[in-house]
Amino acid sequence: MSETYRALTRKYRPTSFDDIVSQEHVSNTIKNAIKQNRLSHAYMFCGPRGVGKTTMARVLARTINEIDTSVDGESLNQTLNIVEMDAASNNKVDDVHHLRESVRIPPQNGKYKVFIVDEVHMLSKAAFNALLKTLEEPPEHAIFIFATTEPHKVLPTILSRVQRFDFKRISVNEIVQRLRKISLDEDISIDDESLHVIAKKADGALRDALGLMDQAIAFCGDTITHDELLQALNVVGSERLFQFMECVKNHDADAGLSLIDTLLQEGYDIQEYLIGLTEHLRNLYIAHETEQLYLVEESEETKKRYQQTAKHFSRDDLMRMLHIISEAQIKLKDASQPRIQFEITLLKLIHMERSEKLSELLAGLEELKKNSGNFVSPSENGSSQEKTTAEAKAEQNANGQDASEAEEPKQVQATPERNGQQASVDQEPAPESEPELQHEAKADNSAEEEPSETNSVEESSDEQYEEEFEVEEPDYEEPAMEPEPEEDEDDEFDIGAPAIVTNLSKKAGVAVKPSRPKREAAAAASFPQKEEKPAPEKITAEYVQEQWVNYVNSLEDEFPKLLQMQVERVKVLKLKGKDLYLECESQFSHKILEEQKTDLQKKLKECVGTLLRFNISVAKQSEKDKPMSVYERFKQIQQKDPIIKDIVDIFGAELEY
Repeated sequence: MSETYRALTRKYRPTSFDDIVSQEHVSNTIKNAIKQNRLSHAYMFCGPRGVGKTTMARVLARTINEIDTSVDGESLNQTLNIVEMDAASNNKVDDVHHLRESVRIPPQNGKYKVFIVDEVHMLSKAAFNALLKTLEEPPEHAIFIFATTEPHKVLPTILSRVQRFDFKRISVNEIVQRLRKISLDEDISIDDESLHVIAKKADGALRDALGLMDQAIAFCGDTITHDELLQALNVVGSERLFQFMECVKNHDADAGLSLIDTLLQEGYDIQEYLIGLTEHLRNLYIAHETEQLYLVEESEETKKRYQQTAKHFSRDDLMRMLHIISEAQIKLKDASQPRIQFEITLLKLIHMERSEKLSELLAGLEELKKNSGNFVSPSENGSSQEKTTAEAKAEQNANGQDASEAEEPKQVQATPERNGQQASVDQEPAPESEPELQHEAKADNSAEEEPSETNSVEESSDEQYEEEFEVEEPDYEEPAMEPEPEEDEDDEFDIGAPAIVTNLSKKAGVAVKPSRPKREAAAAASFPQKEEKPAPEKITAEYVQEQWVNYVNSLEDEFPKLLQMQVERVKVLKLKGKDLYLECESQFSHKILEEQKTDLQKKLKECVGTLLRFNISVAKQSEKDKPMSVYERFKQIQQKDPIIKDIVDIFGAELEY
């Protein structure tokens, strides 16, 4: 390198249209205008910093005045035909007046006199107005070229008098190609990964990329390595980001905290790291689709690594992570303890559950909800199961009973219940009821021989519905062996057992089969029933309402407390015939009452003297009565208590996942 070293940005400034990177839409238009002799009197070059606006203006001035390439671009201002003015420092009306005086002077050794005004948006409104007339009707030899990064600040009257060209940002790959060419010319050794780091850091500006390249050469010398470059530019490398995502994948909070401490000790800026992490998560999201991998501006080796890492996260998870990081960037600006806020944000990502696990959990809950009835054992739901003939014989032989008495379970098993469920009457053996049981067995045999009689009895369901009875415990106590449960046959219509079990259902076991009128009489004789209150001549809803308190109190001994509380809250609406219309508070109450409706109806019969059918509906809730969700309740607590709100703002204790 020579003693009078020039920065790369100045040394490699383009001198022709072909050298300008990524602005072909502008250079081709201007070259065609020159070729066809259709040059405009005023141009406006707009775009972000470092994309070649001023360079394009100088190349245009050099081309139309045919200035030799030996003249440096920065020396063009010293010629008589090209005038450059910085509007940022010359933004007054007097400066524009001086410019207008220069316009009247024709070119000395060329065809055009070019006026390049950089950062034109910095001119004052008065200066813009002073330039209007000259800009609208300039001399034939004058060409104005304005360059600005903020065209919206330029007056519309100025924009309407110029041809506007919008310059675009330079892509990472184009910057990498340009830097690779310059590194070969300068005999600098640098790898592709380092070139991508410089290009991404430049953010679409080739001038910034050349400045970073200069800085890297000054730090590393002629051989630039990736690790040294990251240290020189203080850039968060992709390796650090992949390490953090490994902690997130393994839910390793300890390793994550150690990594955070290392980053802060090395001097990385928290906001810079969050910006890099946001881009990293965005690249992982894109890497799920191979067809869109061109959107990831990284080297081929890094792209493959993105594809491998993306397999461990779903797109839903990555979107949730991006949302958390975006919110953290906003909160971090006002945080009194940025490090604590930074650690909390990253720990949220580490502890966040995966969407696949949540989906499996929801599916398991749905399956559990569907099959919940099948998980209730017979001892819990109060429904007794049938015994096989062999089990019945063994039990009866143990109690010293005859083999003839063991025929009854066989008959019970052969006849299904009216509800389609299999059950057996669970009662203690009584010595004095043996003749009745033998007589009942004979009655069963005769009932099987006469199917027509059985069918006629089954058809009269309403009469049998009122004939269902309640069984009470006998006054005497006699030891009895517990029935052994039998495996039920698979029934695709089995919806499970009721959630609440009453003493009434435990005592009665099941409803008596409609084809057993003689059996009902025998059971009624064996177990005395409670005396029912005589019914009045005409039962009204008012009468039922009067008896409702007594009815609720009568439930205390035979029904669970929860069921009694639900019945107490029920509202009697009306009585239509034998149908009693009731209204409950919620779906939960409705489900419990529907499950125990049969037992409750029979219990009400004791109070009012007749059997009434329940028709239960759920009351409509007003907006005020509707329960708040967890999130709404949490927000309400924050509004009432400012201390909790401060804790939420500081520690991020929100219901986000």
